[in-house]
Amino acid sequence: MGVNIKIANSVLAKTRAGKLFVPTLFGVTILVVWEGLVRGIEVPAVILPPPSAIAVRLSESLPILWTDFVQTFVKGALTGYIIGCGSAFLIAIAIDRSPFLQRGLLPVGNFVAALPIIGTAPILVMWFGFDWHSKAAVVVAMVFFPMLVNTVQGLKETDAMQRDLMQSYAASYWQSLFKLRLPVAMPFVFNGLKIATTLALIGAIVAEFFGSPTRGMGFRISTEVGRLGLDMVWAEITIAAISGSLFYGIVAFVEKKVTFWHPSQRRR
Repeated sequence: MGVNIKIANSVLAKTRAGKLFVPTLFGVTILVVWEGLVRGIEVPAVILPPPSAIAVRLSESLPILWTDFVQTFVKGALTGYIIGCGSAFLIAIAIDRSPFLQRGLLPVGNFVAALPIIGTAPILVMWFGFDWHSKAAVVVAMVFFPMLVNTVQGLKETDAMQRDLMQSYAASYWQSLFKLRLPVAMPFVFNGLKIATTLALIGAIVAEFFGSPTRGMGFRISTEVGRLGLDMVWAEITIAAISGSLFYGIVAFVEKKVTFWHPSQRRR
């Protein structure tokens, strides 16, 4: 009997349905316990609303939530993510090409990355205005350095024997880059891209606390907190969590297709 249970658990863990079952069961359990505790000990809704109230608020506010999603995620986070990660990737190649840039740009990038978002966001809002452009600028500042560092490190991963082999084939720098070094660097590049997915959404939401038009996740959260509308706040948090998880999942899916050859992507 015990052996059969172990075999069933092993098969379940290796299947796609099994991989989804465990986190789903865990999430449903948390929601049930949350609902039971809040209603059982009668926690006021202004402190912590039950999941059922949040779900009702979410279903009743879909047009508002969609408008906030487009403003914050599509315009602010996604635009800043593309600009920040794309520019970091190109500059990483330039740094790899020039030791002078490596000595000059990396310390500057490290300094910029250490600046607190709570201090830089108001400045960027004043520079770029109160619409989504300033939020995208904050996202660019947040995602640029993690992407830069990971890409630069990835481009260094080839060993001397591999580089010597390319030289023996009389390969140019660009041929060696595209046929050897970039493929080897892909796991590092995608690591930077995955880190940036969470930073992008966080940066866009936080930036909206310092000035925004009458829409956006950060604007809605700050406004509803002042009005004690905690059910709407949690509805926005839910949309943000789902958006961030799907964004991360899409990048991870693309990584699996691109770096299928890497040991980390092989099934055990």
